[in-house]
Amino acid sequence: MDRVIGIIGGSGLYQIDGLARAEWVSQDSSFGAPSDQLLIGMLGGTRMVFLPRHGRGHVHTPSDVPYRANIDALKRQGVTDVISVSACGSFRDDMAPGDFVIVDQFIDRTFAREKSFFGPGLVAHVSVAHPTCARLGTACATAARAAGVTVHDAGTYLAMEGPQFSTLAESRLYRDVWGCDVIGMTNMPEAKLAREAELCYASVAMITDYDSWHPDHGAVDITQIIATLTGNAGKAKGLVGGLPALLDAAPCPQGCHRALDHAILTAPANRDPTMLSKLDAIAGRVLHGPHHEH
Repeated sequence: MDRVIGIIGGSGLYQIDGLARAEWVSQDSSFGAPSDQLLIGMLGGTRMVFLPRHGRGHVHTPSDVPYRANIDALKRQGVTDVISVSACGSFRDDMAPGDFVIVDQFIDRTFAREKSFFGPGLVAHVSVAHPTCARLGTACATAARAAGVTVHDAGTYLAMEGPQFSTLAESRLYRDVWGCDVIGMTNMPEAKLAREAELCYASVAMITDYDSWHPDHGAVDITQIIATLTGNAGKAKGLVGGLPALLDAAPCPQGCHRALDHAILTAPANRDPTMLSKLDAIAGRVLHGPHHEH
């Protein structure tokens, strides 16, 4: 299987340099328009598809990012592996601004977003016990270290709704009681949707600040964040450049590409034809392929 790498760029990352034959392409989706056009090109012999999560010029808030359209559009472009790059705050002294964290767990506190491709007329339940792809996360960590970045190999990400930053009480709750490591506004429901789409997903969280809990750093300052983001964006581009050499064509050992094998509960005779049509890219393998009986 040929790997096609999809990069979802967060705050500060609106394009990828160094792609051969790069062009911005419009991609239709069953779930509305994605955040922006897709930048498609080749890097190290591997096809890459880049999507700026907030759109060029940063026009989408975390709540109104069209998460379903974004994942659907990437899937329609043949993407097999999605790397999410996003800014985050840190709850740990040793996870400092400028460091990257390879997120392996999430606590989802978002509430104003569509979180599934499925629904009435076509019901499915996928497992997100391990919501990121370990193979892909390891490749991201290796590529980041090669680019000179300080990397933390695991961390729990608290996904908040935003757009405001946390209160001090919330920050202390997430850090001291719930044991979270970083906080951000965009990786949920993105990770859940990637799993439903049977895509490998890795989250690279670029630390910009210490949220509001840290006694020596005070409240979050957006100008400070932007300064750190600018440095992080260069590191992120170095990480992306090192990825193609680290990913082979072998099937995902974690089985991300078969996440829907036993997930769909609605009997074939009762499936909504409109839903079947909308899910042609996301779930076509199980709905219309050799495993349609599941």
